[in-house]
Amino acid sequence: MDHKTDDLLPLPEASFHILMALAEDDRHGYAIIQDVAARTRGRVRLSPGTLYRSIQRMLEDALIVETRERPAPEDDDERRRYYRITGLGERVVTAEARRLATMIERSVLKRLVPRLGDA
Repeated sequence: MDHKTDDLLPLPEASFHILMALAEDDRHGYAIIQDVAARTRGRVRLSPGTLYRSIQRMLEDALIVETRERPAPEDDDERRRYYRITGLGERVVTAEARRLATMIERSVLKRLVPRLGDA
């Protein structure tokens, strides 16, 4: 891991979910909100305020960029801004996923939570 990656961990929960959504595809804000809600089965619902504060912070940290590429005009709204994960963003979300997986493994070993198949 590079020094910049370490400096950004642990990620805030909202940032982790936003980066996960952008790891699959470029998205606009509302599509990110929908993806996070679907991926978490409704357990995480990002408010517009949380989303856009997180996006601003991630733009400043170079985890994401605003992209000029847009879908076909019939599928687009010109007011939407689309975001794309950067190489640094991919390294950071991967490192955070590994950090979380390690925490879960330790919790299972201490019998604080059941193994995934035993739940």
